[in-house]
Amino acid sequence: MLRPNSKTTLYISNKVFRYAITIFIILTLNFFIPRMMPGDPMTNMLGEGARWMDKAYLDELRAEYGLDRPLHEQYLTYLSSLARFDLGYSINKSLKVKDLLMERIFWTLLLVFPSVIIGGAVALILGSFAGFRQGSMMDRLMTSLLLLLYSSPSFLFAMIMVSIFSFHLGWFPLGNFASGKMHGASYVLDVAWHLFLPIAILSLFEATYTYLVIRNSITQILGEYFIFVARAKGLSNRVIELQHVIRNVLPQFISIMALNFGFMVSGALIIEIVFSLNGMGTLIYDAVISRDYPVMQGAFLVLTFFLIAANFAADLLYGIADPRIADAKDSI
Repeated sequence: MLRPNSKTTLYISNKVFRYAITIFIILTLNFFIPRMMPGDPMTNMLGEGARWMDKAYLDELRAEYGLDRPLHEQYLTYLSSLARFDLGYSINKSLKVKDLLMERIFWTLLLVFPSVIIGGAVALILGSFAGFRQGSMMDRLMTSLLLLLYSSPSFLFAMIMVSIFSFHLGWFPLGNFASGKMHGASYVLDVAWHLFLPIAILSLFEATYTYLVIRNSITQILGEYFIFVARAKGLSNRVIELQHVIRNVLPQFISIMALNFGFMVSGALIIEIVFSLNGMGTLIYDAVISRDYPVMQGAFLVLTFFLIAANFAADLLYGIADPRIADAKDSI
């Protein structure tokens, strides 16, 4: 029989082992999938003029970036470079991939992190309100509006918002993260002004799916037998809602928030393009168009890291949100 601390160590070790296997598989796919795409980095970099260039010159360029070697040798070089925390150089921009990512990831996180928090909080509040008042006018109205928004293409909604609030009304800038030539508090306020509309749009789309999950989960839990027993004991509605319903919804909510954090980074691609924001989204878009393998590999690696880290944190928080999960962990 393992001691409690040994059980916890074994549980965490198993989790780390599973995530390590997952990371290895993702790294392998991260290498092979870009190379399965049609097109060639050299011809994309040189443009239309590549058609009339000497083949020997193109082969020389490919050799410079190691693209002439067999695929398995490129794969081993890729893994050894990652072991040294070397992401290589961008084929299209001739800059270190690490520098490009460091420059862009801050702005994407500045866009995504508040959107996930605000959207999740709004979804939890509205979803709880609608779930506890199933069938009411407010429930039907909110569910219909958010379901319509969830079904709408994000780029179309973003373009409509830009057209109304930025182009016609002029309340917000048409693009960029800042106006420039500002310092201190003025710069912070200027960045907040530029990001207000993109964050609002991302928060809305974050809230739509999470709202539907929270609302449906609450309505399902309210029909469970243990809720009937709690009411039969004379517990007040507030106690039932907070201690029995919301407590059962929290693990699912944490899981959605963790997954959405990873998905929102990739989902910000559309918003960054619409608002002309130079974040990770536009960097990935440019890399895919130009078949810039090192940038694609580095960007997808960063996205993978954030997604796995968020899921790992969610696994650890499950026990706090629901003690039954912690008890199941200790029984391993």
